[in-house]
Amino acid sequence: MEKTLKLRLDKLEIERTTKNIIDNTNSNIDDLKNIFNCIDLTSLNTWDNNISIKNMVDKVNEFNSKYNYKNVAAICVFPNFAETVKTNLKDKNINIAVVAGGFPASQTFLSVKIAECDLAVSKGANEVDIVLSVGRFNTEQYQDVFNEIFLIKQTIGKAHLKVILETGLHNSYNKIYHASYIAMEAGADFIKTSTGKLQPAATPEAAYVMTKAIKDYFDKTGRKVGFKPAGGISKSEDALIYYNIVRYNLGEEWLNNKLFRIGASSLANNILSDLENKEIKFF
Repeated sequence: MEKTLKLRLDKLEIERTTKNIIDNTNSNIDDLKNIFNCIDLTSLNTWDNNISIKNMVDKVNEFNSKYNYKNVAAICVFPNFAETVKTNLKDKNINIAVVAGGFPASQTFLSVKIAECDLAVSKGANEVDIVLSVGRFNTEQYQDVFNEIFLIKQTIGKAHLKVILETGLHNSYNKIYHASYIAMEAGADFIKTSTGKLQPAATPEAAYVMTKAIKDYFDKTGRKVGFKPAGGISKSEDALIYYNIVRYNLGEEWLNNKLFRIGASSLANNILSDLENKEIKFF
């Protein structure tokens, strides 16, 4: 693990710039269509079961026969449902994402985290979302944090690894930046704001810092890392803010589902409602 770069923006500048992006964000139909195609349609409920997950997959399968928009980017579920999604999903361009590695607290044995991620991929997942070990990060065990992410990425191979920073638990923008950089150096294909299980979840300021880190990392290495805000993003206007933060820091080339995702459950219906100008509860 190399020494990370220092954040070059101070707190006031981050907040001032983020506010300016928010103030200048307007509703845009084409952007909303593209955001819809970047959604990780998510179900992470205690009461989930094979029937409810199959029903969600069936809705995704039906979508293109009902609407003339590009479908969601992925279906995101607990790892034990990866096989259910794989068995029932008809559109092979839609990714199968799982949360794993001791989600949502990342508090279990490393061997268990690795085994869970490996098993999920063997059952059909091609994207794995894990949580950075916040406890170790906060006690400055940075090499251990790096090693854990690195080993999981090596285990899952070509499957994409999304590393959740749980930004609401970091008490400074510098820590969010530092965590972003460690995750990327360790092999993360995406960095993600939050699990959605704790508050605060995603914030525009954290997104700004994370995308700034992605830009710095790309300038240094030439490797493009994706960004995924998640947690509490349910309305079109909120999604547009994160979309425009990515546009500001990373440019148009990041505004596709290869490099930008939004984790959401109710957002899909809300965007559809705004696109169709009527209330829609399809998913």
